[in-house]
Amino acid sequence: MKLMWHYTMRYKKFLLFNFICVFGFILIELGLPTILARMIDFGILQDDFDYVKQQGIVMIVITVIGIILNILLGYFGSRITTNIVADIRDDLFEKIQSYSHQEYENLGVSSLITRTTNDAYQIMLFLQNILRIGFMTPMMFAVSLYMVVRTSARLGLYVVGALPFLLLAVIAIAKVSEPLSKKQQKNLDKINSILRENLSGLRVIRAFVNEKFEEKRFGKVNENYASSSKSLFRLMAVAQPGFYFLFNIVMVLIIWSGTLQIDAGALKVGDLIAFIEYIFHALFSFMLFASVFMMYPRAAVSASRIQEALDAQPEISENPDGVSETKTKGFVEFKDVTFAYPGHAQEPVIRNVSFTASPGETVAFIGSTGSGKSTLIQLIPRFYDVSEGKILIDGVDVRDYRLSTLRDKIGFIPQKALLFTGTIAENLRYGKEDATDEEMKAAADIAQATDFISRKPDGFNEHLSEGGSNFSGGQKQRLAIARAIIRRPEIYIFDDSFSALDYQTDAKLRARLKKETTESTVLIVAQRVGTIMHADKIVVLNEGEVVGMGTHRELLETCPIYYDIAASQLSKEELA
Repeated sequence: MKLMWHYTMRYKKFLLFNFICVFGFILIELGLPTILARMIDFGILQDDFDYVKQQGIVMIVITVIGIILNILLGYFGSRITTNIVADIRDDLFEKIQSYSHQEYENLGVSSLITRTTNDAYQIMLFLQNILRIGFMTPMMFAVSLYMVVRTSARLGLYVVGALPFLLLAVIAIAKVSEPLSKKQQKNLDKINSILRENLSGLRVIRAFVNEKFEEKRFGKVNENYASSSKSLFRLMAVAQPGFYFLFNIVMVLIIWSGTLQIDAGALKVGDLIAFIEYIFHALFSFMLFASVFMMYPRAAVSASRIQEALDAQPEISENPDGVSETKTKGFVEFKDVTFAYPGHAQEPVIRNVSFTASPGETVAFIGSTGSGKSTLIQLIPRFYDVSEGKILIDGVDVRDYRLSTLRDKIGFIPQKALLFTGTIAENLRYGKEDATDEEMKAAADIAQATDFISRKPDGFNEHLSEGGSNFSGGQKQRLAIARAIIRRPEIYIFDDSFSALDYQTDAKLRARLKKETTESTVLIVAQRVGTIMHADKIVVLNEGEVVGMGTHRELLETCPIYYDIAASQLSKEELA
């Protein structure tokens, strides 16, 4: 409730208007039975039709005012809740942007999507009911109860006697519904997870003809979600008729007792009709409030999940007092770097790695699968922090930089070329927001992307579908490389970014890069020896440790592991 209250208090003005509308609506709703009673007792029963007409006009005016207040109540309530859910999603999205890889692993991407969408929506539904019904019904109940006792204390005993049963029922339902709500939201997380995997891996599923297996897997999780939802709906379905049953019993007893009092002359007809109206408002208000209260466990579960995401402290965060400027540009140094993934008990994946790289140099990393190449270079932009040792950029520990300053120095091209929905130009400007057309053309030319872009009907305005799925793997890699080139960084990091290119395109691209990066440091992770054999320095990794370092020729003579890799890819003449 603290989270919901925090966001609600951002809109105090609308909240005040909402409260005024609620209060006015209650006065009107409870004023009508009083006027009706007076109309019956002093008008109809006294044959004073002028009085009936006068009171009738008053009732019509009050009813119109009540309708207007009800419309305004709906408007202010909707305005507050839509703003609140928008704020929650904005804050969640901003918080998620600050997460390190560790928080994504802990909370799960699918769960974060559910929290941002469904959980925020559940809070909106609850608050809409609170602002409209939750505010109104307690006041309506209290005032109605006062009018009930004021009109006939004896008849009011029936209402007071029913309250303990109603309270016990509401508390019992709330306790049962809370664990069901938690289970339901967790099952929804699993549905999103499987759906996300299925859509991203659709080609693999079809290639292995495993559609039926995926249908069964999804069906099982979906059935679990449906089961928990059915349990909740059954609970609510039983609750409402139960309340109506008790409500009708009380009404029958009141009418029966009231008629006896009328016969005895202790109660007027108009007072009984007004009393029935007050009882209706009192019990119906309690029932509505109970229905809102029963929604609370589900909203509370959603709020706690959102709060958990907002409270998560990133392992790697912006350092506002960090270094924002350096004298030198592009110098990289690893000093005895050791790294183990956070929260994992296994051995470090990188051990005691040391090397240097200077502007104008190309340093390459090669090794068998799982040797730690990609992990090593992901430590530079602080996707993870080292466990031991230091990484220095321009003589400053990367942990002492402002995170934005550190990453501004780097042009990172990931192993999997990720493009965003939009045009080619929009994707290139992701690297530099104010890039001119000439800069985009130059970057595309260096990345060997000009040829296929020019063949597109709309050129740089060609639209990319989600993930760039309407482009080939090689085209996506070249666009990702152009996106990094356009920002002219001090340090280029290529994480196996040439794997989808043919040898000829690879060679042309590297030749152009060599000319364009004379003042920048280039770090390349590759599996192909042909891609890195002309590098100034090659670092050979094996099981997380450096087993060789030097030029291609030096390593052929001094590093058996590098020689074996080269021998498996190059001809005897190239090895000679």
